[in-house]
Amino acid sequence: MRYVLFVCNHNAGRSQMAQALFERHAPEDVRAESAGSAPADHVWPNVIEVMRELDVDLSARRPKRLTVEMQLHADWAVTMGCGDACPYVPTRVEDWDVRDPAHEPIEVVREIRDEIEGLVRGLIDGRLEQIRSDRTAHQMRLTRLLPDLVREFEGLRTPEEIRRCADAILDGYADAPVRSFVMTVAHSRTRECLRRETCDALAPPGA
Repeated sequence: MRYVLFVCNHNAGRSQMAQALFERHAPEDVRAESAGSAPADHVWPNVIEVMRELDVDLSARRPKRLTVEMQLHADWAVTMGCGDACPYVPTRVEDWDVRDPAHEPIEVVREIRDEIEGLVRGLIDGRLEQIRSDRTAHQMRLTRLLPDLVREFEGLRTPEEIRRCADAILDGYADAPVRSFVMTVAHSRTRECLRRETCDALAPPGA
């Protein structure tokens, strides 16, 4: 399972449309999330209206604030027209220069919707295999796991053994449909394995 994260200022227009359109067009093994650096109270009514024209109902969705956890779990990120206000997303990032539909007339919001749909289709057609194979997010999660493990097992295990063990265990969660607790579980399982006389994660392939 891979995750694409769409980010804009308010998570009330562009990123909501991008998430919904990605969910419509993308295969099931690549999922989408969206968030904002300063989320609004609700999705813009004009955005709800134009998405209903495509039989997509956003009325029950609520803008979400971008969290460190979301950034950590994303395999690919797209920021939209927020410039310096966009937070840093520490994975593969591309920027779409898309107008903010807030307070725009409905005909303009339709144009924005259609522009976003074209960009989403382009992302799926042109980047999907790269998203599936990219290891940036995995390496970032591994980097976050290692310092505590190295401190705990220094002198008991070599740095290479610690890294190999954490890498193997973390890799086992690459297809997890929900990643909320992956870091906590991976850290716990790595500690348990490294404490054993023989760590299964360090066994040679086929052993």
